[in-house]
Amino acid sequence: MTASPMEKAVILARGLGTRMRRQDEAVRLDEKQASMAETGVKALIPIGRPFLDYVISALADAGYRRICLVVAPDHDAIRQYYQEQVRPARVRIEFAVQVAPRGTADAVAAAEPFAGGEPFLVINSDNYYPLEALSQLRDQEGFATALFEQEAMFAGSNISADRIRQFAVGKVDQDGRLVRILEKPDPATLAALPRPLWLSMNCWRFGPAIFEACRKIKPSARGEFEIPDAVQYTIDTLGHSFRAVMVRAPVLDLTSRRDIASIAEKLEGKEVNL
Repeated sequence: MTASPMEKAVILARGLGTRMRRQDEAVRLDEKQASMAETGVKALIPIGRPFLDYVISALADAGYRRICLVVAPDHDAIRQYYQEQVRPARVRIEFAVQVAPRGTADAVAAAEPFAGGEPFLVINSDNYYPLEALSQLRDQEGFATALFEQEAMFAGSNISADRIRQFAVGKVDQDGRLVRILEKPDPATLAALPRPLWLSMNCWRFGPAIFEACRKIKPSARGEFEIPDAVQYTIDTLGHSFRAVMVRAPVLDLTSRRDIASIAEKLEGKEVNL
C-alpha cells in the first residue's frame, strides 16, 4: 500500500532580516515596502501583497494543506496577518516559536509538535520555489531534498551570478542519493564535481528522525545549529538516505532591499490563492 502524499510544510520565518533592515540609498521603495523593510520581517514585504502569500499559495498549488510558520516570540505582525487579516481557504496555518535565533536546525526542532511523527517539507520564508520542486518532494517517500541546476538559476533567478556561485552544492552519488552538502566549496572541490552543479536552496523533505539529529549536533563555527549538519548526522549516524530531486528551474530570493524590484518583476501576474 502506497503512503499518502504528505500534507505538512514548515516555513522558516524566524530570521532577523539584518540585510533587509540595512539602508540602501540606491533602492527606491514605496512607503509600505520601506516601513516593512525597517522591521526586517521579509515575509511581509508587500509585492502587491505580502511575499509570503506567494510562497504559501505555491504550497497549496502543490497539494500541501497544513502550514507551520516558525516565528520569533515578537513576530506579532505575521500572526496578526494570518490570523486576523486573511482567511486562507486552501490551507490551515499554524505557528511554532523559535525562542532565540540559534540556527536553522533549531528552527526545525521548534516544529516537532506540528510534525506529529509525520513527514513534512521545510523551506525558507524568503525564497519562492518552483512548483515542480514542491510537488516532487511531496510525492517522494522517506527523506529527500530538491537540488537546483546552477545554469537554471543563472538563467531565471533574480539572484546575481556572483551570489549564485557562492551557494552550497549538493554532492550526489550514482544512485541519486545525497552524499553531503558542500558549503562554500573551494575551487578545487568544485572542479572535481561533475557538471552541471546542483545547488542546495534549503528545500527538504524530512521524517521524524530529523529531530533527533537536530538535538544531537553541535553548533557550527558560527555558533548556530545548522540544517546541513543535522542532515549529515541523519545520513552518517542514523543511517537514513536522502533522495536528490533534480530541478531545472530557478528559485527566487528576497534577502535585501535590492531584491524587491526584481522579485516583483518575476512575480508579476502570478495569482495568489490561499
